[in-house]
Amino acid sequence: MSSSARDDNTAFGPDETEDALDRRHGRLARYAKPLTAVLTVFVFALVGFAIYRLTEEVSYDDVVRGLAATSPSSILLAVFFTVLSFATLCLYDWNALSFIGRKRPLGEVALTAFSAYAVGNVAGFGALSGGAIRYRAYARAGLAPDEIARIIAFVTLSFSLGLTIITAVALIPMSPEIAPLVGLDPVWLQTLAIIILAGLGLAFVIARIARNSAFGSVFRFVDSRTLSRQFLVTVVDIAFSASVVYALLPAGAAISWPAFFAIYAVAIGLGIVSHVPAGIGVFETVMVAALGGQVGTDQILAALIAYRLIYYVLPLLIAIVLVTITELRHVADKQLPAGMVRTASRIAPLLLATLTFILGAMLIVSSVTPTPSDNLEFLAGFLPLPIVEGAHFLASLTGLLLVIAARGLSQRLDGAWWTTLIAAGAALVLSLLKAVAIVEASMLAVLILGLLASRRLFVRPASLFRQALTSSWLLAIAVLCIGAVVVMLFVYRDVEYSHNLWWQFEFEADAPRSLRAMLGLAILSSTLALFGLLRPASLPVAPSDPDAIAKAIAIVATQDIADANLVRTGDKSVMFSPDGDAFIMYGKQGRSFIAFLDPVGPRKSRAELVWQFVETARAAGCRAVFYQASPALLPAIADAGMQAYKLGESALVDLERFDLKGGRWATLRQTAARAERDGLTFEIVPVEQVSAILQDLRTVSDAWLDEHNAKEKGFSLGTFTDDYMLMQPVALLRFEGRIVAFANMLLTDTKEEASIDLMRFAPDAPKGAMDLLFVKLLTELRNEGYRHFNLGMAPLAGLSRREVAPAWDRIANTFFEHGERYYNFKGLRAFKSKFHPEWQPRYLAVSGGLSPIIALLDATLLIGGGFKGVVKR
Repeated sequence: MSSSARDDNTAFGPDETEDALDRRHGRLARYAKPLTAVLTVFVFALVGFAIYRLTEEVSYDDVVRGLAATSPSSILLAVFFTVLSFATLCLYDWNALSFIGRKRPLGEVALTAFSAYAVGNVAGFGALSGGAIRYRAYARAGLAPDEIARIIAFVTLSFSLGLTIITAVALIPMSPEIAPLVGLDPVWLQTLAIIILAGLGLAFVIARIARNSAFGSVFRFVDSRTLSRQFLVTVVDIAFSASVVYALLPAGAAISWPAFFAIYAVAIGLGIVSHVPAGIGVFETVMVAALGGQVGTDQILAALIAYRLIYYVLPLLIAIVLVTITELRHVADKQLPAGMVRTASRIAPLLLATLTFILGAMLIVSSVTPTPSDNLEFLAGFLPLPIVEGAHFLASLTGLLLVIAARGLSQRLDGAWWTTLIAAGAALVLSLLKAVAIVEASMLAVLILGLLASRRLFVRPASLFRQALTSSWLLAIAVLCIGAVVVMLFVYRDVEYSHNLWWQFEFEADAPRSLRAMLGLAILSSTLALFGLLRPASLPVAPSDPDAIAKAIAIVATQDIADANLVRTGDKSVMFSPDGDAFIMYGKQGRSFIAFLDPVGPRKSRAELVWQFVETARAAGCRAVFYQASPALLPAIADAGMQAYKLGESALVDLERFDLKGGRWATLRQTAARAERDGLTFEIVPVEQVSAILQDLRTVSDAWLDEHNAKEKGFSLGTFTDDYMLMQPVALLRFEGRIVAFANMLLTDTKEEASIDLMRFAPDAPKGAMDLLFVKLLTELRNEGYRHFNLGMAPLAGLSRREVAPAWDRIANTFFEHGERYYNFKGLRAFKSKFHPEWQPRYLAVSGGLSPIIALLDATLLIGGGFKGVVKR
């Protein structure tokens, strides 16, 4: 037993110094994402240069003519294949739900899956962007975090494996036709394909053979029937999506569909691997390079632009229309399935945010492309030149503003809603004034309608502009700006640059307008990036002052969470809700803001307090973490964009049913009776009398720490200090009049729950003292009217061991089984099981799609007081 009956920290065993570990972890946490973003921008810049060189013989007018020449029948056929592709994509979620043994209504699954892919295709990082849609929708539908994680893993891995296999299989017979397109020998392509297939086959065999080993418990494939069914779905999906592009190519394209299918699969795969949002540029470069000898480059570019609009933008618009109709019908009290309304409400903010981002990007790109001459002639007939020039310049900046506001929309900020509504309205007017852009204006009108229909969802009173943009959003802005530069250079490659261009103001002067718009974008985006780089460093978080602690203690007394009394230790910061009725206690370790337990206070205040905490962490350049979150908090966690991972199980004893009579209590009853016969006596010392025995308690505590070669911990555990020990009653055991064991009690006025924190024994305490202390304490609390007793958490216990368990559960189970060297996982659960408790799950929630391992390490270091405290027990 550790220094607390509630001890819940885990330990890690690398033999490093505390300072070295902290420095290494700090560097990793601080620079990993920015460096990834910088590398992605560099790759995209190279891709932009490559596609610029590949299109040297093509003019912008050629591409426009290619688009105009696309027949209506080709467009309708592409739309038809898009419908089939997205219908197939919905089968991913349906099969995933069936695989984990959960069923949901078809309409709810279809809306969730359709929206997830509509967002994931545009934003890229499907496991995160589409995963966020699934997490919000399925969490509200009652699925547990580990089940949602399995769905996301199933969808992501099945597509990735399917795409890899399809590409490799297609390359073997088609390499003679594809090799000349990419400038390689067919043998090399066939060899590469065979190696990939052999590697996958070997991995499958190893996993099957090692399924009962530690390796197999972490890495395990699904059964062959499910794998085959899902592979077929992937083949059909990629075939339909490839057919969208193929239908848009000119009728005389000198390439067969099978060869095109293989090229398309390779291009999609490279786009995903590049980490560039939506694979933009990478996909196009591969397609142009591979098809340039068979199809005119201008025709390829025209087909790819139409493909992006039909396969990426159109489904997003349809998803938003569906959600908007659902919201409007719900407001009008129309009878709709509860699951559909709930799903629409959860995913609407992300859909609107994605459309806002697309429209912002569209405004940016259109600012560096020429306006059709007919439109300019029409505008020249009734608008003065300064208005057209000003509208063109302001439209580009408004586009960047929409991109920034998209982040706030995804987080349901009321300020972001107003900003987007005003900016979209302004952009609608500007798009008409600058170029009579009917398509842009229509899409902006759809966005405005969606915003108005979903107004009730954006109620979070957080500032949009006080937060520094994250590296992911700065990456997106950088990609947009680089893309705009590439487009501008492509469009005006025949225009010789001179300084006079900046000062040319004429209706026909498209290049100068584009230059000025690009300059405005560069200045504004650079300012945003500089603001992010120069924001204050993340400073330590100081514990709250005594007045704040006293206010929190008053709230604890009126609530049902006994462990919330740990706010009394004074080693945590306290964040109050705007109404002052609820609080979160938290600490900071590394780049993690770690909240302990759920928010404490009335239910109505908890969800917004979660959001307030997440935003505070982001504003400080840190990640938000909830440690030991309960199932009741999962909807609020999902809504804040966080992912939850099962951390263990908490043991809750029903005191109203607690009785030592009966066979299952025999062992515990006999142990307690023997301890009493040995001379141990039990008593509860009221809070006002604890001061008289404080020195005796300290003697026992010091002896316990020396015996176990341990030091005081903190955060989720109490520390023996005079102030803390004098705050609540103490239960103790005496032997021959001397105190030999004690536990400080955690109580609230509601009597719904009681618990203890520090539980320490003198080395010479008689055998069975621990069992007797608990038995007597539970009996006394039951007699006083308390309804439950919280025995605390058993870490890493109760995680899924099924075939479909996610990687987190497999890794945790492996550590649970083989980590006794570092922590008594099994012994702690076995002790608590003596009291036949109800086991309730507890979660570690992490924001930003971060691996939970880093967050758990930060929590462990915070509890243990650094690395040395963790490895000492």
